[in-house]
Amino acid sequence: QVQLVESGGGLVQAGGSLRLSCAASGRTFSNYVMAWFRRAPGKEREFVAHISWSGGSTYYADSVKDRFTISRDNAKNTVYLQMNSLKPEDTAVYYCAARMGSSAYRYWGQGTQVTVSS
Repeated sequence: QVQLVESGGGLVQAGGSLRLSCAASGRTFSNYVMAWFRRAPGKEREFVAHISWSGGSTYYADSVKDRFTISRDNAKNTVYLQMNSLKPEDTAVYYCAARMGSSAYRYWGQGTQVTVSS
């Protein structure tokens, strides 16, 4: 079992920045691929970014590429999402998730709200 707790959300003006954190506990954190997803009001949950167990490989949704950066610190059991040049359309609840290898994302956090004002 892996427990995930997100933090760092809040209200920010368009063009601003936020850094989200996701602290993991339970099984060995470095065994897991970690990802961020988001759900905007009235929309389906969408993929934002993922990072390999070592941190050596990352992948981003086109909508956030070149603005967001995912990273991880395995010594701290934490994954981060640095969000720059935020837009109102980035407003959503952001969730971190964990999976082993190529399996489905099995573990999810409770989410943190990000609101970007225009």
